[in-house]
Order: sequence, then C-alpha cells, then structure tokens
Amino acid sequence: MWQSSPPGSIYDYIRVASFSIGPDGLIEQWSRRAAALFGMASDEVVGKDPVEAFMPAELRPEAHLRIGEILDGKEWTGLVPFRIPGDGAVRGLAEIYVMPSETGSGERAALCIVVDVRALRLIETDLAASQAIFGQSPFGFVLFGTDFTVVRANKRFATVFGGEVDDHRGRTVGDYLAPSEAERLTATLERVLRTGDAVTDLQLVGTPPGAPGRRHWSMNLYRVHSGSGRPIGIAGLATDVTQRHIAAREAASARRNLALLNEASARIGNSLDLETTARELLDVAVPGFCDLASVDLYQGLLTGEEASPSSWGGHHESGAGSAELRRVAHASAVSDALPGVIPGARTGDDTESGGDPEPGGDTGPPALGSVHRYPFHSPCAAALRSGRAEDVPGDERGFVHSTLAVPMVAHDVVVGLVQFSRAKGSEPFGERDRALATELAARAAVCIDNARLYRREHERALILQRSLLPPGDPEAAGLDIACRYLPGNTATEVGGDWFDVIELPGHRTALVVGDVMGRGLRAAVAMGELRTAVRTLALLDLEPAEVLSALDEVARGLGNPGGGEHSEGFGGGGGAQWPARAAHKSREADLSEVYLATCVYAVYDPVTRRCTFANAGHLPPVVAEPGEPAMLLDVPPGMPLGVGGEPFEEVEVELKEGALLALYTDGLVESRDHPLDEGLDAFRQALAEPSQPLEDVCDHVLTTLDTRHGEDDIALLMARIQGLAPDAVGDWRLPRELRSVARARELARAQLLSWDLDDLVDTTELLVSELVTNALRYGEGEIRLRLLRDRTLVCEVWDAGLVQPRRRRARDTDEGGRGLQLVGLLSAAWGARRTPRGKTVWFELALPDGEPAPELSVEQLLSMY
Repeated sequence: MWQSSPPGSIYDYIRVASFSIGPDGLIEQWSRRAAALFGMASDEVVGKDPVEAFMPAELRPEAHLRIGEILDGKEWTGLVPFRIPGDGAVRGLAEIYVMPSETGSGERAALCIVVDVRALRLIETDLAASQAIFGQSPFGFVLFGTDFTVVRANKRFATVFGGEVDDHRGRTVGDYLAPSEAERLTATLERVLRTGDAVTDLQLVGTPPGAPGRRHWSMNLYRVHSGSGRPIGIAGLATDVTQRHIAAREAASARRNLALLNEASARIGNSLDLETTARELLDVAVPGFCDLASVDLYQGLLTGEEASPSSWGGHHESGAGSAELRRVAHASAVSDALPGVIPGARTGDDTESGGDPEPGGDTGPPALGSVHRYPFHSPCAAALRSGRAEDVPGDERGFVHSTLAVPMVAHDVVVGLVQFSRAKGSEPFGERDRALATELAARAAVCIDNARLYRREHERALILQRSLLPPGDPEAAGLDIACRYLPGNTATEVGGDWFDVIELPGHRTALVVGDVMGRGLRAAVAMGELRTAVRTLALLDLEPAEVLSALDEVARGLGNPGGGEHSEGFGGGGGAQWPARAAHKSREADLSEVYLATCVYAVYDPVTRRCTFANAGHLPPVVAEPGEPAMLLDVPPGMPLGVGGEPFEEVEVELKEGALLALYTDGLVESRDHPLDEGLDAFRQALAEPSQPLEDVCDHVLTTLDTRHGEDDIALLMARIQGLAPDAVGDWRLPRELRSVARARELARAQLLSWDLDDLVDTTELLVSELVTNALRYGEGEIRLRLLRDRTLVCEVWDAGLVQPRRRRARDTDEGGRGLQLVGLLSAAWGARRTPRGKTVWFELALPDGEPAPELSVEQLLSMY
C-alpha cells in the first residue's frame, strides 16, 4: 500500500538528501532536501563542479581524484567536509554514499546520498540517553501505546512483575492489578491521553507475583508525542512507596496512640468510684482503639475485703480456675446485642464443679454485673496469673477475629482484667497495639487501686469519726438537745467536723462544736485527738476561755510532735541541719496544717440559765428566743486553734426559758454557689418558729437550707433552754463559825425530806458535814451550800479559799484526814473546781430507784485506815 510519510518521520530527523553527477563530473540533479541541507537552490548548483562548489581549496586535488574514481565505476562512502558557497569557513560534515550509475547512452555517472553527520550524532545521543534512562533507571518505566497496551518496559519494571522485558509487550493493566485498581488506572490513562494533562503521585496497590504482601506504588503519567506533536502513547514512571506507606501508617498509629494516652490521662481517674473508672477506660478505648471491650474486677476488691490484695486473684488447685470476678463494664462500637468476646467464663454455681468447660458447653459471655470465673487453662486466667497480656483465639464463625486479654496491674498487684476486641474488617492487633493496651490497662489499674485505697481510708475515717461522736441524743440537765451529723458522700473525703455534749459538775453542761481544717483520715484522727482533749479539759472545770487556750496548746503540740521550738544546726546556731532532721521538720510542717481547727465552746448553768461562750475562729452561735427573730451572738471569734499567740475572750449571755441555741459547722451555711452571708441569713430564717419540737426544727433546717449535702460534712447541735425549777434548788449562805456545820446538816436534811429523798438523808448529812468542816478548816470567807436535784443529787460547798482539796492517806495514829476518802467512797462522784471568787467542792449521789443502797465492804472501810 502506498502512503505518504507522515510529518515527523525518521527521515525528517536524519535529513537525508540526494543529488546526481553526470559523465562530465558536473551536477545534473539537485533534490530539495539537498537544497535544504546545503542552503543552495538547484539553479545555483546544477551544472557546476561539486568539488569546486562545496570542497575547501586544500582538499580539492584529492577530491578530483575521488570524483574520477567514482566515474570509473567505483562505489565510495566517506565523510566529506562541505562549505556553503560564498563562505570560507567549513560549515558541516556530510556522510556521502556514492553509487555509480549509467545514463541512457551507456555513459557512466553517479548518484550521491548525503546525510548530515550532525543529525546522525544527535539521534545517536538521544537513543543512548533514552536507553540509559529506560534501561538503567531504578524506577519502573513503562510506555503505553494509544491502545493502553505496554509498548516498552524497562528491566526494573520486569524485575518487579516477573519475566523478561520483551515479555511485557502487549500486556494491559489488568495483567498487573486487581480489577478495581486496573479500572482506576485505565480511566486515568484515558484521561491523560485525551487531555494531555499529566498525573503525578497516583497511588496504586497490588500484589506482584510471588510477593509476600501487598505493595504500594506512586505513578506519574504523561502523554508522549511525535516530532510533529501527534500523541503516540503514555509514559509511566512507577516508584515503590510501600515502606513510605508503612512508615506513614506507623506514624499515624503512633500519633493515634499518643492521642489515646493523652485522652486516657484526661478522662480516666476523674472519679473515685471503681465502676465509674472502668467505664471511663472503655469510653477511651471504644471505638478509638477497638470495637468491643469489657472490664472484670476481682470480687474481693469490690466488696472491700481487708485481706491481702494477692488473695483476690489467688488460684487454688489447677482445676479451680481464676478467683471470682465481676463484670463491671462493657462497651461495643458495633452492636450492643453482639456476642461476647471471650467464651468459657462460668457464672454462678457453675464454678463449683471446677475444671474447664466441656467443648461446646460455653454459657456465653458474663452479663454486666455478674460474678464469674475463667477456666484455669483459658487465656484470661493465664493473663491474670502471669500479669502479662495474652492473645485470645477468635471464633472463625463469629465476627471477632482479634482479642487481647490484658491484666490490670497496679503496684505489682493484679486488680482485674480488661479485654479489647476487634471485629472482622478491622486490622488485627500488633505489637504496638499490645503495648498501648497494656499502658491503658495499667493507667486504669492505678486509678482503680487509688480508688480502692481511698475507699478504705474513707471507710476507716468514717468509722473513726462515727466512734468519736456522741451516741444517740445526749441528755443534759435543763436542756432539751437534738443533733444532726451528715457526712460527705463517698466522693468527698471525710472531714474533721465534730460536736460534743459534756456533763459538768453542778448539772452544768458544756456544748462543743468544732471543725478541723483538712480532710481524710488524718483530719479524722486530729478531730478525735482534739475531742478527747476537750473532754479532758472540760472535766477540769476550767472557764471556756481557759479551755480554748489549753486546747490551742494541745493543737500546736499535735502539729509539732517534737514539742516546743527547735533550734537550727548545732547548739542552736544557724548551721546546716542533718538531712533526717530536715525531713522530719518537713513532715511536721505538713502535720501542722492538719491540726488547725476552729471551735466554739459554751458552758450552760441550768440554775441561772446563763451560758458562757468562747470562740476559736468558728462561726457564731445562733439564738432564737420565743417571739423574737433568730440572731447571731456577738462572740469574739478569736484565732483558730493551733495558731497561738492571741488570748480568747468570753461572753456570758442569760437565755430565756424556751430559747433555742444552735451551734453548727460551715457545711450547713456555706457552699460553692452561695456565700456565707446568704447561708447565715437563710439559717436564721429557718429558725423563725423555735417553739416546734426540737427534732422537727432540725429536720426543717436541713430541708430548707441549700446545704449541697455531699460537698462537706454538716454538724448541727441544737438545745432548747429549760432551766431548773426553783423548787429543785436549795441555796444557803453560812457564816464562818463552827455551828455552821450543824446548820448545814439541818438544812440538807430538811431539803431532802421535802424532795422525798429520805434514803439519801443520812449519807448527804455525813458528806455535807465533811465538806463544810473542810471549808471552815482550810478555806476562807463566807461558806455557801447548794443542793441541786435533777437526774442526780448534787451538793456544792463554796468558799473564798484558793487551795484545792487533796486526798491523802491518813496514818494509823491520825485522828482526822479521812474526810475526802469518805466522800469518795460514799458518793457517785466528787471533785473541786475554781470559781472567780474561790473554789467549789462538790459530790454527786444517784437518786434512789427503790432498791436498798449497797453497804460498804470491809475492804472499802479498811482503805481509810
């Protein structure tokens, strides 16, 4: 078939020209390509000697010889320099192939084929460069034709996909890639061929023959044109980026793991509740790390057993399996109804049989809240025993294909097990995932163990706190008392609030409310120590301000176990301390904060209905008198206990019959949402009707005030004033003379007979006579005798002397010195206290209950001699 050579053919590149030489050695014919090559038209060349026309002068003699040889019929091929006429410089180098010919008359002539050597060299260079790029490239190089079949591929391409280079000619993309990827590449080739727009970094995934796994390639495609610009195919350069993908995936996994750990740090452990902490762990893990997850904690941990933590997970004989665990949390990102992660857990009575379950006998995953065991040979039991994560085989019929059983280890103690599972379609767990799962479980375990330790401390502090509070509703002479104590909830540490009701001599009563600054077990211990100190000081019958001053010294001594001031260095100088001593002082500084406390101390006398208050930085008492609005008593607050350096002041208030006195802690009137002033106003308004039953008043206060119960402990002590009736008091003043002893006996007898206390007359006369005699002998000034009848009979003898009575053992030859021994034997209690103008010696007798009074034993009588 005849066809014209398309533009841009090989002949355009090599620039082949021709001309002919006649028998006379002159040019007869001159082609257009020769005109283009030599830059001379045919009319300028035809009829001329080619040697004279093209050759330099120095080459002409030899050139004429060559022309002669050619005309004699000899073929010749050679390189011939040529010049363009009119220009003396050599312009080029031509390769000429001379073929002898004959004219029609039989004369010899020649046909000359001329090629520009420069064009040949350029083509050779281009071919060499193309071959170097194509053959020596470390990247896969492939050339697709316009029909998208492989026209040419380099050796690197053949190395990846197998076979020799020539074996790939004619193949299509479907021979290398999966159908989906092949369709995507074909569509891209069509677009590049149609538009001419290059495509860079086209990501392809495939599996080369014999390769162990999938590979990733980045491919650049561009359209290839002929010299005339006609598209002749598409060139592709493929780079294997599998390692880059692996590195990118690992980097993304590392970023995800760091993000998960960061989220875990922020979200796990915000609660001190064990179950809540387990749910927080699953909120972080699902779905960011896995598709399903569950948490089991040891039953002994949840029930708060005081046994060693190692006993929770103790394994018995080999057939017994794991210790009892409870499923406390479960989460799924797929469906709540999907089957469980680990088969083989046994619940309820099934655990009694021991051993592993029979094949096919799984009862399914434990239900949320159920108690179960894992069979001894199961991966979960192995993880609990070893403290290391274990792989759990997936169920080929199920949807879970990868599970990690990770023990929750805190401080070398296993507290439970968390299981992470991934469903089919998700990437199975790898080593990085195992490390992350272990870290997540460890963080949750530490939080759970901290919650366990906190709960144990909280319960101990609560027990200690309850044991130190007055049992039931305390009783006191001349007072109707009701109290309420509301501890903080389980999320709040135990505080140091306390209240107390202490009976004092003379039917007086001390009312105490205090609050240790700080929380937790140490605060509860500090509260107990201060409460004990208050009771001890109260029994000394000191004035309220003196009690607080002594209590302040006690608080400072508790905060500074060494006692007193410590000098620095050697000999009190400013030298360096021993390291252990410095650490000890640091611990002392911590303790001193715990033993700061506020306290209000009040002493009520039912005879006079007067109450004396002293305050150490506490909230002021509230008094509500009948028909009057409740008011805050103006008691100077003073400094908190443990600060020291400031004296405490006393305020004495006479209270009306039926008045209501309230002592309380700040948890009742102060919260985060309400300032103290608002709380105090609301408290006073809640006491608007103090005539109601006292228990109802307490309940009304707690239900009316927005106490935000749980944020802080609340202590409320309320007392309604009920003074002793006038006929329950006998009060006489006696002159300082001997006959006052007989007069005191007469007055006591008459008063007891009027109270129908005949059984106490003899004992009372004897003891009154002893106390009045001592007042005359050792005391000063006027003598006062007072009898008080309430729940017991109290006798008080007052004088102006300051010397306190002291019991002593009389010698056998002594005629006296046994009076106080007799008082101690015959009375239920006795003692002495200072008064503003002297002292008071008192004794107390129990009221008769119809039973005869016990007689003194011989040993008791002989103890006086």
